[in-house]
Amino acid sequence: MGKHPNIPAMLAAAAMVASLAGCTVQDKGSMRRTLTAQECAQEMGVGINLGNTMEAYWADESRNTTGASTIGADTPADYEKCWGAVDTTQACIDGMRSAGFKTIRVPVYWGNMMADDGTYTINPQYMTRVQEIVDYCRKDDLYVVINIHHFDEFLVRNHTREETLSAVKTLWKQIAEHFRGYSDHLVFEGFNEALGTPQDGTTLTEDEAYAYVNEMNQAFVDTVRSTGGNNSNRILIVSGYWTNIDNTTKEKFVMPQDSVNDKLMVSVHYLDNSVFWQNMCGSPRWEQYSKDQCELLKNRFTQDGIPVFLGECAAIYPPEHCMKNMKYQNSSELLQIQLDMAADYGFVPVLWDVNDNFYSRTDCKIKSDADQAVITEVVARLAAN
Repeated sequence: MGKHPNIPAMLAAAAMVASLAGCTVQDKGSMRRTLTAQECAQEMGVGINLGNTMEAYWADESRNTTGASTIGADTPADYEKCWGAVDTTQACIDGMRSAGFKTIRVPVYWGNMMADDGTYTINPQYMTRVQEIVDYCRKDDLYVVINIHHFDEFLVRNHTREETLSAVKTLWKQIAEHFRGYSDHLVFEGFNEALGTPQDGTTLTEDEAYAYVNEMNQAFVDTVRSTGGNNSNRILIVSGYWTNIDNTTKEKFVMPQDSVNDKLMVSVHYLDNSVFWQNMCGSPRWEQYSKDQCELLKNRFTQDGIPVFLGECAAIYPPEHCMKNMKYQNSSELLQIQLDMAADYGFVPVLWDVNDNFYSRTDCKIKSDADQAVITEVVARLAAN
């Protein structure tokens, strides 16, 4: 009988190789050095948010570093589920892939489980849980986007400009170094919707506000690039001023300088945001307003080769937000119009969704057959282009 292999030693060696490569068996770390942001955007198709999940937290602004309370036993699961989500599983992500989604956006509140000591050191257990979800997505060969979500708002509202810039550099250095070996299917998005917000009790002129926004985005890009490895060429998404289309398309919003060419996208949210809250969805004004917003984005960004990442857009249109007796009343029809519009302009639409809303994370499928038909049709159309 031959000598038994040393299985534990073999597993340890394999783990060490994966660790040194900076990636996992789900992601081999391959980078297409010539991949442009525009080519990446074409591949990202239609996406969906894992909303109210890793960005969920209980606010406690008396905690100067974290802005968040301790929940339960202080485990990642306590925070992941504190806004009503269920445990994120591989089956959940598998179902998203089967539904046709090509991109999963994973918003993250990095202040959870963090010591309130001014160092902004991300808790290793929390980082590991985010990595597990990234790996679920990569096992399915999906694009996955991670960002700083809600924590950016806490920082800008409660700290000086200098303190905030220092904190985001510290945060992005840790995130970028941890994921440095992942392939180009992992995309970093700097922030969420807070850029342009002043510190509480202070005001900014328009010029000062835009300068602050631009400085935050430049700090994000510079910090990620400084970590080297695959991050030297990774596609990055810079965040708009409040992710508002009107604000972001002004000339005072400046895309960051980058050490590589054609690797940046810009993030905005909701083509129809204003008329949605005026309860005018489905009306001619709603449709024209959305087209006008697309034109602003095209003229400011896409015609110059800068892709637009619609990091959040409506998945469901409740009747109370729709005009009465209009041509379009069905939520799936309105979704179709918005996604078709995004596809026409070459944007990357990512539906905002939370647990058991548009997509069931327990049944692992889109809840409405009509909504599924829309996603299937738009994905097929994008694939044919």
